[in-house]
Amino acid sequence: MMWYDGGWGWGGWFFLVAFMVLFWALVIFGIVALVRYFSGAHHDRQAGRPPSSGEPGRGSRGAEDLLAERFARGEIDEDEYKRRLALLREHR
Repeated sequence: MMWYDGGWGWGGWFFLVAFMVLFWALVIFGIVALVRYFSGAHHDRQAGRPPSSGEPGRGSRGAEDLLAERFARGEIDEDEYKRRLALLREHR
């Protein structure tokens, strides 16, 4: 015996197919995001930016290196280099 009364009709099929596609898209996106995060792609992107001043030792060392580079290129003179270097070391 077959039952033809009730049911969702074509609208139900459309809803189920759309929901299934959305579900699998979210699952695939989640897997890709986890693989990228754990493979180090997230950490490599952060490695290119300068260290923050909140990290002990690393922020001031990077600033001293940048200051030395500017002095070597001739952007600043010796007096300004010494003054800024003393200021950086004072605020460590």
